[in-house]
Amino acid sequence: MAGVVTEWTGRTSAFMWALMLVVVWIVSGPLFRFSDSWQLVINTVTNLVTFLMVFLIQRAQNKDTLALQIKVNELIAAHQGPHNSLIAIEQLSEDELRLLQQRILRLARLRDTSS
Repeated sequence: MAGVVTEWTGRTSAFMWALMLVVVWIVSGPLFRFSDSWQLVINTVTNLVTFLMVFLIQRAQNKDTLALQIKVNELIAAHQGPHNSLIAIEQLSEDELRLLQQRILRLARLRDTSS
């Protein structure tokens, strides 16, 4: 279900529905004399939609990140040499990743100066 909702909410038609909802809400303001209840309706709807969308966005991002990691790991694994050690580095802690980044930057500088 989350996949279907994520796909639908990313479409132009979903944006148009949301825009129409806001326009209807604004136009209905004078009818309800811009009451507290009138404001509460849009606040409640937007809060609920925002709350749910955060989880949908995170799910989509997690899926995309995993797919990208798999693709990169496949490319790394296809090459012979020491870089195969980089497969699955996303499992390292932040400190370990920073140390690895510094090491790779040092190697890159050494290669640049030796060229």
